Amino acid sequence: MSFVMLFSLYLALGALAGTLAGLFGIGGGLVIVPVLIFSFGAQSFSPDIAAHMAVGTSLATMVFTSLSSIRSHHVHGAIRWDIFRAMTTGIVFGALIGAWTASLLSGPALEMIIAVFVIVMAIKMLLGFNPKPGRSVPGNKGLGVAGAVIGWVSAIFGIGGGTLTVPYLSRCNIKMQHAVGISAACGLPIALAGALGNLWTGWGDPELPPHSLGFIYLPALFGVILTSVIFARVGANLAHRLNAVLLKRIFAIMLVLIGLRFLLS
Repeated sequence: MSFVMLFSLYLALGALAGTLAGLFGIGGGLVIVPVLIFSFGAQSFSPDIAAHMAVGTSLATMVFTSLSSIRSHHVHGAIRWDIFRAMTTGIVFGALIGAWTASLLSGPALEMIIAVFVIVMAIKMLLGFNPKPGRSVPGNKGLGVAGAVIGWVSAIFGIGGGTLTVPYLSRCNIKMQHAVGISAACGLPIALAGALGNLWTGWGDPELPPHSLGFIYLPALFGVILTSVIFARVGANLAHRLNAVLLKRIFAIMLVLIGLRFLLS
């Protein structure tokens, strides 16, 4: 695959990921990571680091995507900053540990658990399963612990945390629109800490391709952020206008096919 074709793929991927980040508060990582693994394979990256680079690059792109998404949700008054602040310390700690955890896994093992995670999340979206509101918002300590768990899992899979943050906040009786807004805000510390962790754990790896900073591949990073920042605003605006149930189901079917492709290969 030529560089022009690959860069065009990264631009299209950024547009899709940005829209998803704004629309669903999921950060786009569920799409970015699998597509990057496929594209890195087409570029003959070592299978030992392809998945790690996809995760690291995905988290780095979300630093920019989340900034745009945060701005749009803040304009609509959808972010509870008190809850965000209480979760942030735990998120940063968990994301750093998550990046380190991912570095301990082999490339094929990381690909396998990513595939399983993608399929599980897709089935959850297809069935429309969400925990029912059943508790009040915990104190700062409880929110910090929840943030640590969310940050840890998110950094392993290269996601913005929305697939975990939104259901958790919904269970805490937080209005869905606010849950999505808080999730978008939480994506920033997850992305920053996760990207820095992957830069550190991948630094100096002998199998890194040119134009890499640790497990972050710069051409993919720049291609994705060029369009994702713009389309994150589009998605956030759509989130306040559309019923996203049908879109979520179509997206979930696509994720199932992607996950099965990984498992079968």
